[in-house]
Amino acid sequence: MIVLLDNGHGGLINGTYQTPGKRSPIWQDGTQLFEGEFNRAIVNGIIEQLTALKIPYVNIAPEYTDVTLEERVKRANAYANMPSVYISIHSNAGGGKGSEIFTTKGQTKSDLVATIFARVYKEVFPDRVFRADNSDGDPDKESNFYVLKNTSMPAVLTENFFMDNEEECKNLLMTNIGRKRIIDYHVKSIIAIKEELF
Repeated sequence: MIVLLDNGHGGLINGTYQTPGKRSPIWQDGTQLFEGEFNRAIVNGIIEQLTALKIPYVNIAPEYTDVTLEERVKRANAYANMPSVYISIHSNAGGGKGSEIFTTKGQTKSDLVATIFARVYKEVFPDRVFRADNSDGDPDKESNFYVLKNTSMPAVLTENFFMDNEEECKNLLMTNIGRKRIIDYHVKSIIAIKEELF
């Protein structure tokens, strides 16, 4: 199984953030989270652990520029003839708390992947909300996000806490300890997916 990791949005180049929006408010202490930087930190941490575990992976968007959705899908689909899973990593916004996971609409193997993520999340974050939609019998939320709809392998998009929730942003998204827990959640999910689905 090849793990296709996609850190959403652009990063920081010479101190300039590459994606309009996609950032936390500036908090009272002057700090601010840029989602693309967070996404890259999580993917890099996952890569470090997958390397040690000898689980094959591809970083779909290693650039710091904001790679287009079309290009991300094209790069992922180059592995369509191999056993693979696509994971797009994000942080949420819009007022709320907790984490959620998205698949496309309908029942596919992506739903099985998402169900494993939801199970592992509750193990790693028993003290945190998982924003499930169990209306169709499984915990993923469904949306026709471009990268989920157009990739040819099981694909999920994780929304890891809310960057506009000050408690979650300051205590989880902006701390080394919080980021390590988010990385561990993804890696433990990947190990379970490999063992149970591939």
